[in-house]
Amino acid sequence: MDKKVLTPEEKKILKSMFLRSHLVFTSFNMVKMEANGFTITMAPAIESIYKDDMEGKREAYLRHQNFFNTHAVPFSFIAGLAYAMEKEHKEKNSIDGQTIESIKAALMGPTAGMFDSLFFNCLRIIAAGIGIGLCAEGSILGTLIFILLYGVTQSIVKYFFVNWGYIYGTSFIDMVFSSGLMGALTKAASVLGLIMVGAMTAQMVSVPLNWTLNVGQTSVVIGDVLNSIFPGLLGVVLLFTLVRLIKKGARPTQLILGIFVFALVGAFFRIF
Repeated sequence: MDKKVLTPEEKKILKSMFLRSHLVFTSFNMVKMEANGFTITMAPAIESIYKDDMEGKREAYLRHQNFFNTHAVPFSFIAGLAYAMEKEHKEKNSIDGQTIESIKAALMGPTAGMFDSLFFNCLRIIAAGIGIGLCAEGSILGTLIFILLYGVTQSIVKYFFVNWGYIYGTSFIDMVFSSGLMGALTKAASVLGLIMVGAMTAQMVSVPLNWTLNVGQTSVVIGDVLNSIFPGLLGVVLLFTLVRLIKKGARPTQLILGIFVFALVGAFFRIF
């Protein structure tokens, strides 16, 4: 891979871009999504590259105000890559503005899919599982561990990504895809995420069914019978019922209120 040797000015710009990349959701909207955050991230690079070229600067800002949306972590990699392409565009004119836009658009979908699986669907669930378990015991470490595992980890990766995007350019993404490494990691992360969802459902979703049937001199607790057949069955049924209702358009707030009312009524009749 072709590797750039960073100058002090480039290091300063990349550091500024890294810090600004945490503003990815600034003025997020359904028309341009992350475009405002991307433009803010690119501002130090654009100002440095185009300096007094007001027309070139205007075109660059408009270029990065187009629709953009991906996961927050590869967001910084694409920003670093866009910095390298903007510099090539200005100094050598080997890349035109349309190519920069096209490469950004081409990377949005694949990177969003990969890193949603790795971070949102896998690491977030693992961190939440550990954090919720500790918080349930009254320990503040649960909150701190979640922030460390999920938030700080993303920030560290973003720092390296913005630098790699600029240093290695397009050759880096080509190497990752051609090696097949990301495909394997994405699949493994998806499987691990599903395992964690199942484990968290069994541990966190509890339906304390105390409905008792009296048969002669014997009392049978329905909840105990169901748990002896399939431990945690009611929790799984509740989970998939809520998922189905959400897919049909029900709002989470409505479902929470519905569960609250249902639980109160059940408690009144001593079902729960």
